Amino acid sequence: MEVTVFSAFVASLAVCMALIPPLMACSARLRTVDLPDERKVHAVPIARIGGVALAAGPLMSVLFWAPKSQVVTSYLIGAAIIWLLGVWDDRTPLDFKVKFFVQFVAALIVVWYGGLRLDRLPFWPDAALAPWVGVGLTVVALLGVTNAVNLSDGLDGLAGGLCVLTFGALAYLAHLADEWAITLIAVAVLGGLLGFLRFNTYPARVFMGDGGSQFLGFSAGVLAILLIRSDGAGSSPVLALFILGLPIVDTIGVMAQRLAERRSPFLPDKNHIHHKLLAAGFFHHEAVLAIYAVQAAMVTLALLLSGSSEAVMLATYAAIVLPILALFFLAGRGVRWKRPERDRSRSIAVVRRLRASRWLTDTPLRLLGIGVPVFLALGVFLPRSVPTDFGVLAVVLFGLVLLGLAVFRRAAPFLVRVGLYVGGAFVLYLSDQASIGADWPVRTALNAFFGAAAILVLVAIRFQRGTRFETTPLDYLLVFVAVMIPNLPEIGLGGTELGLLAAKLLVLFFAYELLLHALSERLVQFGAVSLWVLLGLGIRAWW
Repeated sequence: MEVTVFSAFVASLAVCMALIPPLMACSARLRTVDLPDERKVHAVPIARIGGVALAAGPLMSVLFWAPKSQVVTSYLIGAAIIWLLGVWDDRTPLDFKVKFFVQFVAALIVVWYGGLRLDRLPFWPDAALAPWVGVGLTVVALLGVTNAVNLSDGLDGLAGGLCVLTFGALAYLAHLADEWAITLIAVAVLGGLLGFLRFNTYPARVFMGDGGSQFLGFSAGVLAILLIRSDGAGSSPVLALFILGLPIVDTIGVMAQRLAERRSPFLPDKNHIHHKLLAAGFFHHEAVLAIYAVQAAMVTLALLLSGSSEAVMLATYAAIVLPILALFFLAGRGVRWKRPERDRSRSIAVVRRLRASRWLTDTPLRLLGIGVPVFLALGVFLPRSVPTDFGVLAVVLFGLVLLGLAVFRRAAPFLVRVGLYVGGAFVLYLSDQASIGADWPVRTALNAFFGAAAILVLVAIRFQRGTRFETTPLDYLLVFVAVMIPNLPEIGLGGTELGLLAAKLLVLFFAYELLLHALSERLVQFGAVSLWVLLGLGIRAWW
């Protein structure tokens, strides 16, 4: 089952990353370009079609790997309807009544056909709700979460980053409860999100649009309710408020302010939390990081409080939400962030002197340019065996990368990147599996290599000359996830230490981005490494 979950994650990541570049190229012809206006913060037209790839990857993975049950089937149907509605709305704006009606139909499908419904309220665990009450509450909850996530999509990488934390918490709690269907769906969505955020983090090259944000909101709502109903999880409806996090609080605050000003709660404006942080003087990336931090705190509390009483959960939730709502109404009313003035002349001079030294600028990249390809080339031979799922995906990607290098030259950089991401993830996972129970030098050598690679990546990022590889809010989010995972109890993947695996994947992906950014002229060589790894995995899966 662990291999299946990992396959679903990597396949979703690969599909999303492979689809986004051609979709971006076609966005003008498909009339899915987001033009700037007075309510938006971007100043240039940007393709609003990323949601097609963001949802396609997870839906394909769930369709292929998830156990076929009424719940899973109803989720696939409902999520596909929501996704298609959003994509159509991105192309031709629809009346909000039409959108609510289609969302209502999608919610009814998972409620009636899938049997998904809330059957109790907080503080009354023994008082079962009447069926019609449960159906009504479930539909309202799904509509609310779907639109809350949609409304939170206002800055580069914002909605996607918030959902990484939400789906990560859902996957972990479902894993603890042995709910593999929920785990697989959540992990598949995470794969699509990470593939999408590669293009959407600040400064964004593509937006998810309503197709992506509504798909994420609907999926989060369905999985949260499934987790609440799970016998193994024993979760409270209050816990779902922590997991879903800031989008719910933001929606409540916006609608309350609109009603207080005697305006329709459904009319768009610039009163969301991200708008108010920008108005208060935060830079774009600072506003995103601040919202990430609040969401991370709420998700962390969800994990810490999962076994607590509902009274404790509700009191903690109120202690967090009430100050946020208070600041929500104060922000944007003349209150501005005053930046402390710091004398950075000395530190800047030191960095400039170090950057002028080739030893700290060129040597780390050269060592990474040798070490990473060698690890990938030799890593193909480390696993005892390669699962068939891995082999099938590797062969498909081998064909795509080969076509990109030989025929579709404009798509080659993206296809090579996808091949490296997927092939490297497979090699790393299988190498870790092979080192379990092996002689200690093998495992020690792998850990030593990634420790040295981590140091080289940090030095290269800090002292790179010329056009620098810039860190983004997504990088900080991934570092938080990598630090968080090792501290979660009862978590593993086929005997692998998942925290260590996540940290190694992070180092490997950062090394890819550095090398492809700084050594772009060596694309063909990196493509050859990608082809070797993918072909080797494909052959070993059948050998």
